[in-house]
Amino acid sequence: MLDMAPASCLDGGDAALCAADVARGVTRMLLRHDLTTIAEVPLDGGRRADLMAIDARGQLVVVEIKVSRADLLGDGKWPDYLAHCDRYYWAVPAGFDTGPLDGAAFLPERTGVIVADRYDAAIIREAHTVPLPAHVRKRCTLAFARRAALRLTGMIDPEAFTA
Repeated sequence: MLDMAPASCLDGGDAALCAADVARGVTRMLLRHDLTTIAEVPLDGGRRADLMAIDARGQLVVVEIKVSRADLLGDGKWPDYLAHCDRYYWAVPAGFDTGPLDGAAFLPERTGVIVADRYDAAIIREAHTVPLPAHVRKRCTLAFARRAALRLTGMIDPEAFTA
């Protein structure tokens, strides 16, 4: 059972903290489903996915986190992310009005919805799988692996990139 998000998440408080809480809950839920995630993933075309995950079969998932209605309604760049994943989800804090995500502009037949708090998450609408073309999958998977390896290298040896 998800806890209600802190009032600050829904009342225009610290959106960065709330987004981090949502990312944490989503990451935990995805791990239970054998998907490993990395956050803040640069994509071709200058976009950045909030979370990207990969499963044991190599399927890629992008999760876009929204913690305010204004950010959700004002985001016109999200369709670009569909070219980088097999499944796409919106993730919002518990208590967030998900009604707009049912509108045609948000492609409910294609996109899923996750509700999360800092401890867990639940998929309330499953995303439709649209397999990536093989050459795109290879490019995206290699980029994912390299990004993860670079982050691990930075954690092991923060001075490695200045040597």
